[in-house]
Amino acid sequence: MLISTTPKASSAQAKQTLATFDKELFKRSVLYNVKTLYRKTLEEASEQQIFQAVSYAIKDVIIDHWLETQKEYEKKDPKTVYYLSMEFLMGRALGNNLINLQAYGEVKKALNELGIDINMVEDQEPDAALGNGGLGRLAACFLDSLATLGYPAYGCGIRYRYGMFKQEIRDGYQVEVPDVWLADGNPFELRRPEYTKEVKFGGYVNVYIDENGRSNFVQEGYQSVQAIPYDMPIVGYGNGIVNTLRIWDAQPVECFQLDSFDKGDYQRAVEQENLAKNIVEVLYPNDNHYAGKELRLKQQYFFISASVQEAVEKYMRTHTDIRKFHEKVTFQLNDTHPTVAIAELMRILMDVHHLSWDEAWDVTTKTCAYTNHTIMAEALEKWPIELFSRLLPRIYQIVEEINRRFVARIEQKYGSNHQECQEKIRKMAIIYDGQVKMAHLAIVSGYSVNGVARLHTEILKKQELKDFYEMMPEKFNNKTNGITQRRFLLHGNPLLAEWVTEHIGSDWITDLPKINKLKIYADDEKAQQEFMNIKYRNKVRLAQYIKEHNGIDVDPRSIFDVQVKRLHEYKRQLLNILHVMYLYNELKEHPERDFYPRTFIFGAKAAAGYRNAKLTIKLINSVADVVNNDPAIGGKLKVVFIENYRVSNAEIIFAAADVSEQISTASKEASGTGNMKFMLNGALTLGTMDGANVEIVEEVGEENAFIFGLSSDEVIQYENFGGYNPMEIFNNDPDVRKVLMQLINGTFAPDDSERFRTLYNSLLNTQSTAKADTYFILKDFKAYAEAQRKVEEAYKNESGWARSAILNVACSGKFTSDRTIQQYVDEIWHLDKVILENK
Repeated sequence: MLISTTPKASSAQAKQTLATFDKELFKRSVLYNVKTLYRKTLEEASEQQIFQAVSYAIKDVIIDHWLETQKEYEKKDPKTVYYLSMEFLMGRALGNNLINLQAYGEVKKALNELGIDINMVEDQEPDAALGNGGLGRLAACFLDSLATLGYPAYGCGIRYRYGMFKQEIRDGYQVEVPDVWLADGNPFELRRPEYTKEVKFGGYVNVYIDENGRSNFVQEGYQSVQAIPYDMPIVGYGNGIVNTLRIWDAQPVECFQLDSFDKGDYQRAVEQENLAKNIVEVLYPNDNHYAGKELRLKQQYFFISASVQEAVEKYMRTHTDIRKFHEKVTFQLNDTHPTVAIAELMRILMDVHHLSWDEAWDVTTKTCAYTNHTIMAEALEKWPIELFSRLLPRIYQIVEEINRRFVARIEQKYGSNHQECQEKIRKMAIIYDGQVKMAHLAIVSGYSVNGVARLHTEILKKQELKDFYEMMPEKFNNKTNGITQRRFLLHGNPLLAEWVTEHIGSDWITDLPKINKLKIYADDEKAQQEFMNIKYRNKVRLAQYIKEHNGIDVDPRSIFDVQVKRLHEYKRQLLNILHVMYLYNELKEHPERDFYPRTFIFGAKAAAGYRNAKLTIKLINSVADVVNNDPAIGGKLKVVFIENYRVSNAEIIFAAADVSEQISTASKEASGTGNMKFMLNGALTLGTMDGANVEIVEEVGEENAFIFGLSSDEVIQYENFGGYNPMEIFNNDPDVRKVLMQLINGTFAPDDSERFRTLYNSLLNTQSTAKADTYFILKDFKAYAEAQRKVEEAYKNESGWARSAILNVACSGKFTSDRTIQQYVDEIWHLDKVILENK
């Protein structure tokens, strides 16, 4: 045991350790691991081997805590949440585990004594390729908070072999290559073959009548795969609690059918192996075609069936009455992807445990809760009946019956012959017009439906899900998202974390609202200078990263204006780069103008099949090529696209940002969590009143942010009346017209002036009857440019900027995932807190 459980006072990251750390034992453990794993001395070991040796030494400590936690859970039998999610964007595990074990500083010292730099060790760890965007990072933050608050929880997902993809930028274009994150193994995972489950696809359902006259539904003629769980520890901060992220790998029931091979049927010989391999290969396969849709549905059912089977079996190991399952278990559906859990739980309760429909329905509707993460209609999953019923025949029967009963409820409420009733059925039915609508299934069958920011929830109630809200208002509630300060300040920004702790103590680490004590330093000149010096040092760190990875020199004294997030048209990276083109034009036409140097930093992955998003990446890089290499502008403007944006480089980016670009079309962003990470690190928000931006501005004050553009009500009003005519802006605004013409006149694509024609058409639609500028980029352009002018003026006043930046940090307390999780516990899950007695 490297770390004992003797309590000790803590300071900031470099000083803290609740436990007594045995430095010499840790050093011996690292050396022993290098020797036994690799038959090498420390001097001979590679950097990757040293990382593995250090990780296994820390894993030994974690497993002791893990065992203690499970013993306590078994003794107290608390209610447990299963957080079901297609994504868990965990980031690197080693540094986070050291932070939460409160051993980071001591391990750093021990490694120094061995001649090892802890930063080098951490950099050897690939980011776990288990997620992509905000949905997956939210899930990761939630797991951290659940463990830190002492609530029993399992995260359940898929052990993707290659994640979504690793992004490479070649000639300015995004190229997707496999993210081989498991090449050297994952030292923190544990394979648990004893909990293997069989998951069945296809075939047909036969009904057999038993001796009691009961109908038994049996799936036959199916293909199946084995789901093998791998467990990853989720370490709570300073409390000894270790929860579990369970990710499922797939393997064939029979690895190789020799008889088929001998008969020359080589395809059939490896059929099962290929089925298993494909299911866990990538996150979100391109579903622009039928095969992609089928694979995506297989993935969803695969991890859900395995997780629900195990949850029921785990419950039955210590309980006898399956009818009380909901008293000890709750399933949280993270968006629509896991919604098949509803029908799968019904199947197990009826077909395996022989409950009646009404009994199974009573348990299921008290077990499942649904989080909606989107206002975008296209993101609310729908499956073709033909595909769904063929792939999941028994599940489809159950969904069909849920739908039949729900339609009967609608008819009872609105009158079956009434025209309003037919309209309600059209809008609300789970199965309609040849499709199975997963959001409808989740709302009808769950006991809670929550949005993820106050504005988002209100739009759901008044617009997108209005009919459901009117029929069942008691289900709807809001849980504004949050982030973990332990990852995004304590680990990601150690300089600022240390400064905060020196000024107000360390309580903020587990009670972020305490960070509001910093407010008294906002007007303190010395504190302002210290804060801006920390920001500068973080900007130097990012500048070095950019030089190393992009070969671009950027000035740390320039304004670092940052937009990093998933690339989607509604997030409006296009608005940002069009404005950069406008600034470039201004610099070229008015070289005498007093222009404060700006560095515009982008980072984003575009879905492999999303043409306009990928073309936007090419545009950003094409603009960068021109701007960064034009000596006439004297380095006053730089553009950087950071390749393969992920958690590990995000930490560096958030710490260095001056301006946080949160410029989504109002009413389109459910919440956002990047906005919270930037705020926590002292960046000022430049954004629309969308998602959680509304609540951020409420906390920090509009004078400490830069708000622009249409309101959500205005956007919705335009949409209800068919949009607006962007040609009027094009014709009447010469600045906008010049920028748009540069998309098609070769300014940024001299070898092919038509390269960005698709983006041009999407804004003006001169050759189509479709709506133009559906995300109101041109409508908001002037307001955005004006907000950017205010940013420049504000930044010139260093004292005023420092004051606003400190206030952003001080007012970030609401946006901790600890608060969000406590609200889920109090208002939805009703979990039991567990405290380890020897902590």
